[in-house]
Amino acid sequence: MEKVNENIIVTNELSGIRLDQASAKSFNRFSRSQLKGWIESGQLTLNGKRADPKTKVFKGQVINLDVDLEPVIPIEPENIPLDIIHKDNDFYIINKPSGLVIHPGAGNHSGTLQNGLLYLDPNQGILPRAGIVHRLDKDTSGLIVVARKSASYLSLINQIKDRRVTKIYSGICNNIPISGGTIDHPISRNPRDRLKMTVNNNGKPAKTFYKVIEKFRAHCLLEIKIETGRTHQIRVHLSYENYPLLGDPIYGGRPILPSSPSNELKDSISKFKRQALHASYLSFIHPSSGKGISFTSSLPKDMSDILIILARDKELFVDEN
Repeated sequence: MEKVNENIIVTNELSGIRLDQASAKSFNRFSRSQLKGWIESGQLTLNGKRADPKTKVFKGQVINLDVDLEPVIPIEPENIPLDIIHKDNDFYIINKPSGLVIHPGAGNHSGTLQNGLLYLDPNQGILPRAGIVHRLDKDTSGLIVVARKSASYLSLINQIKDRRVTKIYSGICNNIPISGGTIDHPISRNPRDRLKMTVNNNGKPAKTFYKVIEKFRAHCLLEIKIETGRTHQIRVHLSYENYPLLGDPIYGGRPILPSSPSNELKDSISKFKRQALHASYLSFIHPSSGKGISFTSSLPKDMSDILIILARDKELFVDEN
């Protein structure tokens, strides 16, 4: 592990610009996202104090970077079974199972989608992150697009940036919304817990649309569409509105049960240990043909099974009353 402890004194050239911008100019061997993360975690400070990335810096102030760098570990090809539902010269569409991490990181140095892609086709190693252009949380299942060549990678990245990629999810939430709606609240990293995100007026804009598909006694099946793609966006937004996803270990809170639940329902909910969220629809412009293209994915067995149990509990309750 490499220890970094460096001080930069703000010069005339840097004076008046934002802390994140000054840091990018001063510590240019690190990426902007790394530096921003260190600012938010308090590892990169201004005059010895934590500051917002947007804080302006002035001549004579001291920017300090104090971090322990994890060693760079080569990403090795691994024979990981991948559910490829579409393949052409430009991209793969992969139906990701829950439990599969997208790319290596802290605590996950192998067994990821990126490792599997490098085994599937060594040429994926030419592309950034083996062609992965967006991500799903480890325990979120569903559709993900992976570029197969540079031109396609740039096309897909730009479509995502311009919000021309449509992503729709199916989710099972605790509690029952009266109807569909829009959640429009900025999101930022939780300053007290770097593993969590939170609604914060000073965060990045985030907008989530949801529609009620089916109501049960204390749960609901939702169709969810996101306009932005912030980390944990759907999970954070639904939790903020008091409709946390069933099974969410971070934002879900205590499991919720209806009155007099069936034993089958109690047992099933207690054993559902991942957020009930599935990326069920994906559409974008084909990088080569220029035509719109879309893909769908059915619910995985764990979610379809618990929907059956929720429906059975609802029917049993109606029959008994």
